[in-house]
Amino acid sequence: MKKISFILSILALVGLLGTSCTKKADIKGKTLNMAVSSQVKGMDPIYANDRYSSNEVARIYEGLLEYHYLKRPYTLVPNLAEAMPIVSKDGLTYTFKIKKGIMFQNDAAFPEGNGRELVAEDFVFSIKRLADPKLQGLGWWLLDGKITGLNEWRKKYTELPTVDYEEEVEGLKALDRYTLQFKLAKPFPQFLYALAMPFTFAVAKEAVAKYGNEFLNHPVGTGPFAIKDGVFKQTKKITYVKNPTFREKKFPCEASAKFEKEGLLADCGKKLPLVDRVIVNIIEEDQPRWLNFQKGKVEYVSVPKDNFDTVIPDAKNLSPEYLSKGIDLMVSPSLDVTYTAFNHDLKLFKDNVKLRQAMSLAYDVNTSNKLFYNNQAIPAQSVVPPGIAGHIENYVSPYRGNGSPEQLVQAKKLLAEAGYPEGKGLPEITYDCPSSTVTRQIGEYFKKQMAKIGINVKVTQNPWPELQKKITTRNVMAYGIAWGADYPDAENFLQLLYGPNKAPGANGSGYNNPELNRLFKVAAVMQDSPERTALYEKMNRIAAEEVPWIYGVHRQSFVLKHSWLKNFVNSDFDAGIAQYLNIDKKMKIEMVKKL
Repeated sequence: MKKISFILSILALVGLLGTSCTKKADIKGKTLNMAVSSQVKGMDPIYANDRYSSNEVARIYEGLLEYHYLKRPYTLVPNLAEAMPIVSKDGLTYTFKIKKGIMFQNDAAFPEGNGRELVAEDFVFSIKRLADPKLQGLGWWLLDGKITGLNEWRKKYTELPTVDYEEEVEGLKALDRYTLQFKLAKPFPQFLYALAMPFTFAVAKEAVAKYGNEFLNHPVGTGPFAIKDGVFKQTKKITYVKNPTFREKKFPCEASAKFEKEGLLADCGKKLPLVDRVIVNIIEEDQPRWLNFQKGKVEYVSVPKDNFDTVIPDAKNLSPEYLSKGIDLMVSPSLDVTYTAFNHDLKLFKDNVKLRQAMSLAYDVNTSNKLFYNNQAIPAQSVVPPGIAGHIENYVSPYRGNGSPEQLVQAKKLLAEAGYPEGKGLPEITYDCPSSTVTRQIGEYFKKQMAKIGINVKVTQNPWPELQKKITTRNVMAYGIAWGADYPDAENFLQLLYGPNKAPGANGSGYNNPELNRLFKVAAVMQDSPERTALYEKMNRIAAEEVPWIYGVHRQSFVLKHSWLKNFVNSDFDAGIAQYLNIDKKMKIEMVKKL
């Protein structure tokens, strides 16, 4: 999924606020204290369509596959599957063997509270839940039209009062207790990536039956952690404990040369997870996270924009002050794009490309980069970020605003041609964004940029779940957001502009261009090749001309970590990484004294 993450979203490991690292509760075991910058919607995998929710879901639930934690380029490896699947010659049939002896965590949903063994049928049930029209799973776009018979099953039960999960679907079968088979309706080169996303993680039908509508608050999985007391509550803190029935999963003993050189195999062969508890604090603002990092209560943190020049004075190297405290700087490009989306359900935007072009030209991305990304991001000329096939190197969008006087003149001319000379007759445009200081500043900057050509903007902030709801129900005009890769393929970005994926699918803007749709359908079933890359690039150019969004930037990640946090590496696919992290408690006690 992208998984969606709002602008400047930050995942940071945090010490429980106000708690000393030497208190008795911590002495009895290792506690990994984490923080996220937004509330999560709940713990049901089929609704985990943003980074915050998917990361929480992945502490408890698991999928057939996962990304190898210490290999780059990103590499899929078996997780609940015994091995990678056997694939038929035509590329349409995938057969998996499920590992034996994997147990769902103990829970009241099972007889006598003892969890049962995971079987192939659990994946059949879980993917049918994702397809269930009554549930409206937010990840349905991922498998829509991909598995033989699944769309027909979904359509049938759209009209009927109840859904029959026992009815067989041709392309989704448990051949025996430990054998799972998928038959695809058409080639889907990204299918294996889908099986590493939380949308397709295994849930137990007993838990779904017991908890009903409250299932999203009663997670029951096979993963390394279980939620404390078994109940998720929408508070500022989520506490997890090590799952006592978690299988024998070991820290990897192989790594890419870079990671091996950095000593990241020190825990090779140790049983996961490496910590006893995970505490996730929801801290929406940058500065509280930063202050707690400085005090040693935060294990790692993304560098806030307001502190960037002090911490990284040459934009490359950490200042001596922080180096002397044993702090490390990690810099890596992110597979993401920030953008301001228009609601194409509205005639105002749908039928007026010149209005969209004018607004894009009026938006000075270079100044935005300086103000909000320390001038370290890459201004986006299209939807696909650098680092994957489909990104067009050195391409310059004809409507990518950079603040030049000539572009403002052109923007005003286009606005007049759109029917709104100097903004006259144009209704006030509401810009929705998440609730944080930085996102409000970004919204105010957008408002200021549009005012230069006579467009009035009202900025409205929303809690993250509320903003997602407004986008899904089409109760927005324009909104600021970002998309981080669900998997390393340009298809995952271009599908945001594919018309049939409109909300509640991933295409939140509702953009619908017949030619782009046609090209996407062709490219989506092709294997990686120069021909597919050419189609990706053509779609990029169409979108640049049509301006379905105002493109922002492709960000870089600047992360600081304390020396006592072990095994941490930056990842674009960080669901499930907490099981690999370790805390050197003795080192933490000593190093905190130096802060």
